[in-house]
Amino acid sequence: MTTVLIDYAPLFAFIGLICGVAIWHAWDFRLRPLFIPKAEINAVVNELIAKHGPRAEEMAYIEEDRAWRYSNTYDQGKWRRVRRELWRRYRRGEWE
Repeated sequence: MTTVLIDYAPLFAFIGLICGVAIWHAWDFRLRPLFIPKAEINAVVNELIAKHGPRAEEMAYIEEDRAWRYSNTYDQGKWRRVRRELWRRYRRGEWE
């Protein structure tokens, strides 16, 4: 049993590294942005609608893309939440 663990130690380390990166990405992109208060998201959405009107979603997409290009997964998740709120408001007819 111990020889198996010793023989495959680099493989276990590699698998552990991959799992660690996956967990970190899930935390930074999916979970951590959920802790942004809804009021803050609404404030950003209201500002985008007031400033850009019908192009608000496009501007939020540009910010999300910029966060992706600079490998900022937290901001990418934040802007994704902003775009979802914009979609929700658009479907309800609150803005055009």
